[in-house]
Amino acid sequence: MLAIVCPGQGAQKPGFLSPWRELPGVEDTLASLSEAGGVDLLRHGTESDADTIRDTAVAQPLLVAAGIIASAQLRAEGDLAPADAIAGHSVGELTAAALAGVLTDQDAMRLVAVRSTAMAQAAAAEPTSMAAVVGGAREDVLAAIERHGLHAANINSAQQVVAAGSVEAITALGEDGPAKARVIPLQVAGAFHTPYMAGAREELAAFVPSLTASDPSVPLISNAGGDVVTAGSRYLDQIVTQVASPVDWEACMGTLRERGVTAMLELAPAGTLIGLAKRDLRGIATASLNTPDDLEAARELVREHAGAAPIEDQEN
Repeated sequence: MLAIVCPGQGAQKPGFLSPWRELPGVEDTLASLSEAGGVDLLRHGTESDADTIRDTAVAQPLLVAAGIIASAQLRAEGDLAPADAIAGHSVGELTAAALAGVLTDQDAMRLVAVRSTAMAQAAAAEPTSMAAVVGGAREDVLAAIERHGLHAANINSAQQVVAAGSVEAITALGEDGPAKARVIPLQVAGAFHTPYMAGAREELAAFVPSLTASDPSVPLISNAGGDVVTAGSRYLDQIVTQVASPVDWEACMGTLRERGVTAMLELAPAGTLIGLAKRDLRGIATASLNTPDDLEAARELVREHAGAAPIEDQEN
């Protein structure tokens, strides 16, 4: 069983789209996606520095576009079976929606444009931040986060929870964190996936009815508890809720384990989710599709592992 996964914000790197632009048709695709998303993807993906692409309104469209391009190039030869499951981390869920046919590529870019701008505006309303808490007992970690008035925004793995909230509280967590854990401040603009994003959720809720959602062509695993979602409208509802609610990637990996995943392919810019899988899904085959040089190895992984999933899927 093959799972294709799509990374979230923070995975972007300066120039990471440069190798892809050399392939036939990619610049035209980037131009079309740029128009839909209202951002110059070619410039930001090839020339802009780390500070520029850290901006939420730039980073999120870049990530969705990168996944769309990498997936299209993966299947350019036309002889590959579909993935047995698709999942995305945070904004990666919008990439997953495009890959699974819930949204067209252009509508995925329109949606990420609204999402990223709304989240950036919500983040600018007051100083907030996030920090990864690595290690420690889960109950101790959650208790420390609650004690400091923070939120558990991302449950990334058995050993990593991301706390979010006011800058002062994040600092206090670093000084008085849970036992046997490291608190690592993250370079992000705000407390994503918490009630601080309520305004962004409202904007998305107002925009989503303008989109046409199709049911996914492959099982989609949601950040909301790792559910397998087979209705496109339900998936979009969860994308709206997700901006102000926790991302439970640990639950997504648990669902993949239960379904018998044997391989995971992470789309560009890859590495983060594969790293988590190597710790929580030990023994599965993995591949990162970061540049065109990775395409053949990625195709081999698909040929070997795709098509082994059970037909029965949970309805949500």
